[in-house]
Amino acid sequence: MEQIRESVFERAIPGLRKANKRHILDCALACFDELGLEATTIDVIRQRSQSSIGTIYHHFGNKEGLVAAIFLAALDDLQAHIGPAMEAAPDLRGAIEAMVRSYLAWVTEQPTLARFMFQARSLVASGEHKSELETRNKQRYGALIKRLAEAMESGVIRPLPKETYASLLIGQSENYCRAWLSGRVKGAPAEQAEVFAQAAWRAVASEV
Repeated sequence: MEQIRESVFERAIPGLRKANKRHILDCALACFDELGLEATTIDVIRQRSQSSIGTIYHHFGNKEGLVAAIFLAALDDLQAHIGPAMEAAPDLRGAIEAMVRSYLAWVTEQPTLARFMFQARSLVASGEHKSELETRNKQRYGALIKRLAEAMESGVIRPLPKETYASLLIGQSENYCRAWLSGRVKGAPAEQAEVFAQAAWRAVASEV
């Protein structure tokens, strides 16, 4: 799992000269996972990474910047898995089901990052990196939102308030992933992919 996680940071911050920055991110993620966001301090990360306080602040500004860097790298990696699968789908139903399957597969492959994303989402969404997160989310969901609007106009899906679609399409999967990541259920999310993919479509389809 360490190698998988490292490859995420390599894709987000490529290049040999960025190796120390990636190392700090990797160590910070391990600290956040073991101790939690609040209990993990910059000094704890410094000790784990054997870096200086100055180096950490130079790269990330502060603890919130470090949290955001991990979160946004994870979000980009998740989208790199989901996006192509959705684009290859022949219709809206296929795109929705592909999104759910890809999401569950990613969480299964990247449990530490997935757990971190659940912990850090509200901090990043309300902090100084809020606009950057909003921009990424528009890029992530823009095409799907357009397809949903067109499908609603044509009667393929039920006309619902647009803010409800995210909860209906991915909320059930997220709830299961939270339970799995906390050890409350044993079956890996990817093993439940078909169940949740079909449930997502049934939640919005005009006719099932």
